[in-house]
Amino acid sequence: MRWTTLTAVFALLVPLVLALAGAASAAGVPTVRLSTPQAGAGGSVTVSGSGWRPHTLLMILVCGQAAPTRGVIGGTNSCANGDGRAVTTDARGGFGKKLPVAEPPVPCPCVVHVATVTGAKAEADAVLQVAGHAVRPLPAEPAGGQLSLLTDARLTGSSGLLTWFGAPPARTLVFTVGNAGSSAVKDPVFQVGTAHGVFAPQWEDQQWRGTLAPGRRTRVRLPVELAAGAHGDYSVSLRYGGKVLAEQPWEVGRPWGVTLFWILLCLVVPAAVFRAGMAVVDRVRPRRAGGIRHRGLPRPALRLPRRRAPEAAPAPASALPWFTPDSVPGAAGRLPAPHDDSPTSPTTPTTKGSP
Repeated sequence: MRWTTLTAVFALLVPLVLALAGAASAAGVPTVRLSTPQAGAGGSVTVSGSGWRPHTLLMILVCGQAAPTRGVIGGTNSCANGDGRAVTTDARGGFGKKLPVAEPPVPCPCVVHVATVTGAKAEADAVLQVAGHAVRPLPAEPAGGQLSLLTDARLTGSSGLLTWFGAPPARTLVFTVGNAGSSAVKDPVFQVGTAHGVFAPQWEDQQWRGTLAPGRRTRVRLPVELAAGAHGDYSVSLRYGGKVLAEQPWEVGRPWGVTLFWILLCLVVPAAVFRAGMAVVDRVRPRRAGGIRHRGLPRPALRLPRRRAPEAAPAPASALPWFTPDSVPGAAGRLPAPHDDSPTSPTTPTTKGSP
């Protein structure tokens, strides 16, 4: 009985697990569908999709010189960027958006190109025939050597002190490529694009000097430089043979040294102008009575009173020579007897025999 129950439960779970696995695998592959495969310029087409990351911002464009098997050969420069639309996927990774049909700047074959704006790169294309637009065959794929990206590209390097004051930020894009073709590739030309935010990248051709034999690999280093004072969220893309091989985000810090310079300039210049104005006012101001002005003349030095040396005691006045005791003859060594010069004192009689 136990084995029968387990067998029944297993038989019910296997189809459910397979269905969930199939749904998960299907959800991991981004797809795009159109309401109609053909439309004229000025019309519209409804674009829907599934299998995208939930809550992800997507950009929808009509691009020329493209095919689902080869992608957009000229990049977003081959698309009608002015008539593109942005949409955000729902919780299940699906979306639906009405897109106006516009003629791309290059001939068809044309596609509706859907790509992620932020996060991991993902894109998908659906064929669209733009009625009345020129059609030209796609360029032939290069024969012989064929380069393929073997490792993820990464940005190396750091910003110096001058970048903090507005110097151009610079990095080095490092990646490894291999030659999967049957002939050697000599001096390949890569395209490095830099984009700010959701804007289309600006591509620059950079040639790698060297020869890569079939079946060999090599590490490539390409310099990347932004404009002076650049800051914010940037992305660096690598393209070869019209196909985007890698894309790396680059967050550039704000040059705070420039902000500090302007703050100091706004403080120093008004102070200098104020001092110059006050100097002119001092020159023009009329003098007061006595020829003294409040400004422009040096202040008198503060002098402390000197301490006067103590004066010597005056020498006693010398007596006249005829009043000194030594000038009287015979009076040397003797002192005069005391006497009373008062005229009112009575005369004392002297008696004989008294001492």
